[in-house]
Amino acid sequence: MATITLGAENFEQTITDNDIVLVDFWASWCGPCRMFAPVFEKSSEKHTDIVHGKIDTEAERDLAGAAGIQAIPTLMAFREGILVYREAGALPAPALEQLIEQIRGLDMAEVHAQVNAAREAAAAGQPDA
Repeated sequence: MATITLGAENFEQTITDNDIVLVDFWASWCGPCRMFAPVFEKSSEKHTDIVHGKIDTEAERDLAGAAGIQAIPTLMAFREGILVYREAGALPAPALEQLIEQIRGLDMAEVHAQVNAAREAAAAGQPDA
């Protein structure tokens, strides 16, 4: 599967409707973004079960702002709708492959338990557990 363009109109649904979603925040003028683009594209062709989305921060300023993007490229990874990875910088292909394997290997029952515990603590006015 090739990369897809994400924007405000399809971002949330893409995250919630797919098991694993990688999101590359980029801009055309960004040198490191241009270096990472072919690595991300090859990954999308190799891992057809994973959605590889790209968000142009120039065209989607509000979305990039809401996501707290301060540097590009920034890669985010979601699994079962939960943000499980966020890092600025262009990853080399081997590091991206390792990241994908780590995401696939996550114990999502444990991740959901941690998220729920944090939500309950926040609702009770307690600091993060």
